[in-house]
Amino acid sequence: MIRVLIADDQALVRAGFEVLIDSADDLAVVGTAAHGAEAVELAGATAPDVILMDVRMPVMDGLQATTRILAGPPPAPKVLILTTFDLDEYVFGALRAGASGFLLKDTPPADLLAGIRTVAGGDALLSPSITRHLIEEFVRRPQPGVPVPATLDGLTGREVEVLELVARGLSNAEIAQRLYVSPATAKTHVARLLMKLHARDRAQLIIVAYESGLITPQRPVA
Repeated sequence: MIRVLIADDQALVRAGFEVLIDSADDLAVVGTAAHGAEAVELAGATAPDVILMDVRMPVMDGLQATTRILAGPPPAPKVLILTTFDLDEYVFGALRAGASGFLLKDTPPADLLAGIRTVAGGDALLSPSITRHLIEEFVRRPQPGVPVPATLDGLTGREVEVLELVARGLSNAEIAQRLYVSPATAKTHVARLLMKLHARDRAQLIIVAYESGLITPQRPVA
């Protein structure tokens, strides 16, 4: 059973998500929060697997709440950002803070449930088009004061190849096809990258790929 916490300042939105999520046999809502501060408190009290986090909320916004929650003791929940905007400033900041991806609030119900399962399973919810926008944001607003999360020195040549493909937004199946290996082998390479680079999920691997210099303005994401 995947435990879900909902954080949104609109009561009708919270209620709608709660009914939808509880209708799935493998999902259960463990709490609802009307603002970021309440989300932080409930995250500690209910130990959710996934948090649906609204971006713009009173008292504390979704970015601040995400940062505080993911800075807490392990195991940290996965945070799935909900927004009405396509990669606005808050969503970009939330991804940097460690969120596992985002969904627009008008996402079809089946896609929302699938998204929760995706991030609960350890994958980032980032399409290739979103990945391109994410890298473009890094290029446009570099933050030299942010320390590089990890070095690529300990990676094999094949692992560097896989990291670059992850940064291009390719799935494990697509990576396997590109490198002429089995899907299981591609999955193993990604798992080793996550372990070696101390990354929470694929979203953080993308950030590592940029901040380490593997992806640069001279080598744009295709």
